[in-house]
Amino acid sequence: MAPLLLAASGVLALVLAGLILRSFGPRYRIARLLATTPKVSIAEAKRLATEGRRAYVRVDGRIDSEEDFEGPDHQPLVFRRVRLEARRGSAWRPFEDHRQTVPFTLTEGLDSIAVDVDQLDRGLVVVPRESVGTAADLADRVPDGTPSATAVRARIEQVSSVEHAIVLGYPASGSDGPTMTSGTSRPLVLTVLEPDEAMRVLAADGRGRTRAAAALIGAAAVLLLGAVVWAAITAALPAVAAVFPAAHAFVATALAATPGPTVAAGGDPRSNGQGPGLVGTPGLAILGVAAIAIVAVVATTIYVRLTTPPPGDERRKPRS
Repeated sequence: MAPLLLAASGVLALVLAGLILRSFGPRYRIARLLATTPKVSIAEAKRLATEGRRAYVRVDGRIDSEEDFEGPDHQPLVFRRVRLEARRGSAWRPFEDHRQTVPFTLTEGLDSIAVDVDQLDRGLVVVPRESVGTAADLADRVPDGTPSATAVRARIEQVSSVEHAIVLGYPASGSDGPTMTSGTSRPLVLTVLEPDEAMRVLAADGRGRTRAAAALIGAAAVLLLGAVVWAAITAALPAVAAVFPAAHAFVATALAATPGPTVAAGGDPRSNGQGPGLVGTPGLAILGVAAIAIVAVVATTIYVRLTTPPPGDERRKPRS
């Protein structure tokens, strides 16, 4: 029974860790894609696009453009996005979004592939620049009815044409040749950071949650390993005791009421006396499973209610 309880506790810890990670919304999915998407050369990505094969891949290369524009700090840019966001509870809600983009490619040696910049949205992972103030500073731009003391920030994301980038997407043939783009199931992702650094940026607004998830995953690993080791030792003890009699002290022994076997007065000896039919007490097992399900549903509901949605997530806004 003890190994089973350890295993059940480990599974519960994994479930809770998964719920915490899912609270990051699209950012959690982008982090998973950065960690698991297979890397190919740009030449291979172009071949996939030419052959019409649908595959979600990663390519690395240098950003290049003939139409880059000058940024505020005089750097050549291919993408610049400025979002104005207002504080609502513990989350930031965007109310204004400006984008400035030009066509650009990713180059590796003599090979290059275009990037569908129009599909670049949540998949852009860069170190943002932020400026925080109040709604009174932008009185003519904030939504009507916003209190003047409401915290407001400008969040700037930009990509320079002198940087190296990682792009995840589907290679496809476009009017301008092979292009990395998004699909119906996976977004176009671009980052100028190393994957580990990109994941830290994705989790920047929830460091406490990431630590809690990591602790739960570690606890789950320890509990599951402990359950396996405990079960293995319990199964091996009788054989060990046969070779080393001193080990009998560690083997659980059930003493009978009498030295000889006793025939039960009635009922099925495989059960606890109910008579022929179902063995054991399945009703108790069913009730136990139902109780676990109810506890899981209640815990999940409470967690979802207490967890704030990620910024810009429209799914949990009340309908008008």
